[in-house]
Amino acid sequence: MSVLVGKQAPDFKAVAVQEHKIIENFTLSQFKGKHVVLFFYPLDFTFVCPTELHAFAANLAEFKKRNTEVIAVSVDSHFSHLAWLATPKVRGGIEGVHYPIVSDLNKTISADYDVLAEGRGIAYRGLFLIDKEGVVRHQVVNDLPLGRSVEEALRMVDALQFFENNGEVCPANWHKGDKAMKPSQKGLEEFFGK
Repeated sequence: MSVLVGKQAPDFKAVAVQEHKIIENFTLSQFKGKHVVLFFYPLDFTFVCPTELHAFAANLAEFKKRNTEVIAVSVDSHFSHLAWLATPKVRGGIEGVHYPIVSDLNKTISADYDVLAEGRGIAYRGLFLIDKEGVVRHQVVNDLPLGRSVEEALRMVDALQFFENNGEVCPANWHKGDKAMKPSQKGLEEFFGK
């Protein structure tokens, strides 16, 4: 796995689906000026995947409050995405999910983000937090059976935005409203001293 943190997020142009509509020529770069949580999941109509897509959907208003877009990507076709969106939650579907879901049928996006599971043709559960300038600031990749924490994704958005707005760094287990520190020896000593 390559580390993309600190590098420009690979742009892409693909077909996406949002609220039962097909979006041709969907790009990552269209969101410059906003924070983006870009996450990959293995396949439509599977088991852990709908729990993650619904968890992001349940917290979409929290991401929007933070001027942050949520975008999902899998190697399925946009036709599969449309069918899954039309399937009720109680039947394993993602009906009610309103953020864009990108089709990476040719697997180039997954390869560019280095989350393509070799020999399997599907993506690992990669998540990338991209800043307003298009730079990857956080990445995490889970194996296929391990679902992600949406709360952690929100915490990382809060930490990045706090740093951008205040210039202070966020220590371990930091949450919005917690004490941060100046990025210096004195700042560290003050943090531990109080």
